[in-house]
Amino acid sequence: MVPTAGNAGVALAAYAARAGVAARVYAPATTPRAILSQIRSFGAELVLVDGHIGDCGTAARAYAAVAGAVDVSTLREPYRIEGKKTLGLEVAEQLGWTLPDAIVYPTGGGTGLIGMWKVFGELAAAGWVRGPLPRMYSVQSTGCAPVVQAFAAGAERCTPWPEPATMAAGLCVPGPLGDRLMLRALRESGGGAVAVSDEQLSAAARELQTVEGIDACPEGGATLAGLLELEARGAIEPDEHVVLFNTGAGWLYRS
Repeated sequence: MVPTAGNAGVALAAYAARAGVAARVYAPATTPRAILSQIRSFGAELVLVDGHIGDCGTAARAYAAVAGAVDVSTLREPYRIEGKKTLGLEVAEQLGWTLPDAIVYPTGGGTGLIGMWKVFGELAAAGWVRGPLPRMYSVQSTGCAPVVQAFAAGAERCTPWPEPATMAAGLCVPGPLGDRLMLRALRESGGGAVAVSDEQLSAAARELQTVEGIDACPEGGATLAGLLELEARGAIEPDEHVVLFNTGAGWLYRS
């Protein structure tokens, strides 16, 4: 059982189908139809909720408490962070065991951000990479930006975002469970957090499609829009090596 804004529900449905076990997915009714169709096509039971992913989480945990279902939602199972470390390993390996100056990451639940920062420290401790670790930057939508708000306020935890609304479904997480770990990674790395509007992220996604030939999702558009905003602020220099993430699992490289 899992609450989802998109990718997690599809992944659980696929793995459950392969393993021959039942899966129940809770998703906001506003989730893009293509994602809902994928979940159904893998045979999972799909429950649509009028609300956001936080409401889905509440409904899912209530069901688990009664039915005894296993809750595999973000940071409530033991393997998500270790699996997300793969993102950092792939970045290091594909860049010849070097690391970029900065990483710009579209942040909803934020497990990828946490996992990468964890593995970068492990790689450095093992001597596999040398030099400074990347500055980590979180990008969110102005319609749902709890991490940006908490970072700017110097807070250790996020205040749940009221009435979240954004076309980037993966960013619509009003109260991320891993907030403390995300904020720690941003600050320890010397990075930061920035919010962009739906207009900015959709325009950036179109630019990636028409200029680079990359079928970017709204979340990927957010990272490019976030990079442009960070460059305008002087947080990232134009000649720095930066990795942009298209989703929580796929990355783009900008030299």
